[in-house]
Amino acid sequence: MIITIIADVYGNQNNGTAITAQRLIESLKKRGHEVRLVSPYDCDREGYYTVPKRNFYCFNNYIEKNGVELAKPDLEVLEKAIKGSDVVHIMMPFKLGRAAVRITKAMHIPCTAAFHCQPENFSSHVFLKDVKLANDYLYRRFRRVLYRHVKHIHCPSEYIASELSAHKYKAKLHVISNGVAACYHKGEAERPDELKDKFLILFTGRFVGEKRHDLLIKGVAQSKYRDKIRILLAGKGPKEDKIIRLAKKLKLPRPIIGFYTPEELNKVINYCDLYVHPADVEIEAISALEAITCGLVPVINESPRSATRFFALDDRCLFDGTPQSLAAKIDYWIEHPEEKREMSDRYIEYSCKFNLDRSVDQMLDMFNEAIKDERK
Repeated sequence: MIITIIADVYGNQNNGTAITAQRLIESLKKRGHEVRLVSPYDCDREGYYTVPKRNFYCFNNYIEKNGVELAKPDLEVLEKAIKGSDVVHIMMPFKLGRAAVRITKAMHIPCTAAFHCQPENFSSHVFLKDVKLANDYLYRRFRRVLYRHVKHIHCPSEYIASELSAHKYKAKLHVISNGVAACYHKGEAERPDELKDKFLILFTGRFVGEKRHDLLIKGVAQSKYRDKIRILLAGKGPKEDKIIRLAKKLKLPRPIIGFYTPEELNKVINYCDLYVHPADVEIEAISALEAITCGLVPVINESPRSATRFFALDDRCLFDGTPQSLAAKIDYWIEHPEEKREMSDRYIEYSCKFNLDRSVDQMLDMFNEAIKDERK
C-alpha cells in the first residue's frame, strides 16, 4: 500500500503529534508499505516531500518554543506526493491539510484525518481555555475546513470521539490509541547516587501552561514528605524558567530537568517512584501511557477536558485539580508501598492494549475501509 502522511509538524521530539507521526511512519515501513511524508521537515531521503514553514513574523519564536510548526502549502509538492497514493492521512486541520484534501478529491484518492489538536490547546494561549464559546468555535472551524471533507477520523481516545460527536462531526470515528513504542517496558534501572534516598516523582510534558507543572510543584510543597521528594521533569518549553522560579519560591529543591531519548526516558521512568500527570487538557497523553507501561503508578488530574483521567484504575490515582488533593494522593502512595507494588503490576497488565503494533493494525483497518468506501 502507498500511504501519504500530511503533517505540519514532524521530527520534533517535544511534540506528541510529531512523535505519533514518526512512529506510525516507521511502523508502516517495517510492514512493507511505501510511506510518503509531506511536511516542513527538511530531509532529502526518498519519500520525504518538503514544504515551507509558515511565517508568523514576530510570533515565530513563541510558536517554535511551544513545539509547534505550521506548514505553507506548496500545491506542486502536494500533487507530486499524493499522485498514485492508495490513501492519504492528514494529521492536522490547517492550511496544509486543507490543500491536501482538495487534491485528494480531485484525484479521487481516499483520505482520512486524525484529530490531534484539542481546541483548548490553542485557546489557552490567548487566555480563553475556559471560555466555551471560544472552544466551540474552534471545533466548528476545524470541522468546516477539514473534517467534513473526510469519511473517517482517527480519534486517540473515547473522550475526544465523544467531543466530536457532540460537536456534530459526521464522519466515522475510529478510536485508536497513538500507541506505546516497544522501547518502553518494565526493567531494572539504577538511579543516580545523590537520589537514592529520595522519593522521585516524574512528569513528562512540554513546559507550557496547559500542562500545569505549577500544580505538581504546589502539590509537592504541601506534602508531609516534601523534604524527601525530588521532582523530575522530562521535556522543554517556554515555561521552564517560571517552573524553576516557582519551586524556589516554595522552598523546594530545583526540579531535575532533562530532555531524553526514548531509551533514556525508559530508564528514568524505571527508577522513579510515582508519575504525576497534572495537565488539565489532553486528547490522550502518550507520556502517561509510557509511564504506566513501565509499571509506574500514576496520579492524574481528573479534569473534564482531559482523556488521561480514564487511565486511572481507581480513585487513588486521581486528584481533583487542587494542590491539596494532589498532596494527599502523593502522601498516600508514599505511606502504602505494598499497595503501590500491587498497583504497578495491574498497570503493566492494563497497558498491553495500548501497544503500538495493535494501534498500527487498527490504523491499517481504517485505511482499508476508506479505500473500500472510495471504490463504492
